[in-house]
Amino acid sequence: MKFDSESSRRQFLSKAAKSFLGVSALSGLPGLARSAGVGASPLKQIATAKNVIYLYMNGGMSHLDTFDPKSGGECMGPTKQVRTAVDGMVLSDNLPLLAKQAEKLAIINSMTSTQGAHKQGNYFMHTSYELRSSIRHPAMGAWLLKFQEKNNPTLPGNVMIGNDSNHPGSGFFESSLSPLVIQDPEGGLQNSEMPRGLSQGRFDFHRDLAQKLDAPFVERYDQKNVRAYTDMYEDAVKLMRSKDLAAFDISKESDAARELYGKNSFGQGCLLARRLVENGVRYVEVSLNGWDTHNSNFVNVPEKAGELDVAFSTLLKDLELRGMLDETLIVLATEFGRTPEINANEGRDHHPQAFSCVMAGGGIRGGKVYGKTDERGSKILENPVRVQDLNATIGYALGLPLDQVLYSPSMRPFTVADKGKPVVGLFV
Repeated sequence: MKFDSESSRRQFLSKAAKSFLGVSALSGLPGLARSAGVGASPLKQIATAKNVIYLYMNGGMSHLDTFDPKSGGECMGPTKQVRTAVDGMVLSDNLPLLAKQAEKLAIINSMTSTQGAHKQGNYFMHTSYELRSSIRHPAMGAWLLKFQEKNNPTLPGNVMIGNDSNHPGSGFFESSLSPLVIQDPEGGLQNSEMPRGLSQGRFDFHRDLAQKLDAPFVERYDQKNVRAYTDMYEDAVKLMRSKDLAAFDISKESDAARELYGKNSFGQGCLLARRLVENGVRYVEVSLNGWDTHNSNFVNVPEKAGELDVAFSTLLKDLELRGMLDETLIVLATEFGRTPEINANEGRDHHPQAFSCVMAGGGIRGGKVYGKTDERGSKILENPVRVQDLNATIGYALGLPLDQVLYSPSMRPFTVADKGKPVVGLFV
């Protein structure tokens, strides 16, 4: 097969590279990132986790109907408590399978955020910084790759599974640190095969020609983002030819395994996350949409929680059976909680003042509830945990230098979690 024009050739290479590396364009040549570390970090510690699987509940998960149910009262509606084998830990009756694995969970019931809108809250949870029009901050997966090497040099180190267009990606870091986005976990890695009729020799000819044409530009602008953009083609081609490409193909799993995770996008996304981590991907996020329950909270939450319960509980068992749970930190997060008050539409509204997140594996001490809200789940009574503190805890588990300063293109200083303090009491 012949390319009809130079633009066709570039479209093919760009499409492949975007699929593999999450890169779509150079990030503004005049303002290329000039980040540099300053000093040693006193908070640098021995990592307890090598990898992260980050389960993001997009839309604001109701803490009262999941991980912080109360014993009764009008705030609970039809939601009931389920006892666990762990003293002091109760879950809602929407999570019966996770209740049976309570000894693996560290539940933080005292999360608090300053952001009460979805886009801003989502961005804040992923970056530790407030959304600004003047700058884009890196998410945690980009920080991890900025400080540490990939486990598998062929596969991307950072993957996002789901349909979340608000993800901040690599922020002001180079584009190569952005997550590879996979919208359909059952579709495999798109654009990973040669176009029909294109021989290997013809492909190599066009790739070599592109390198020759691009060489004067690369030589003239020998800067980090330019090199990252050219390197992505090499990485894409390397992955196309690698046996590691099979990590993205969940059809290689047994029907029984796929059924255990749940035959839905989130369940299959968690299965794909396990496969990717097993093959050396450092940071995988899986999103579950549909938690914005202003209407019909007690219809919609049981459905979403059912998907979460099946997939999360299976992921815990699967990682444990494979000997991977101790080195893999699982984080369940959301942008904020929901109000104790039930509105006229049988729904709950936004509530950033108090909500729940969960951690497991990766050096976390399970069977623990950290923090406490009042009898209605409205206010925090003990041990408040800010969004920055949660992200600092993730960084702490990964052994990231929490106090090391990196600079944005405008030479503003930033750290992994913006002065957040890790909750060290969660660790073994």
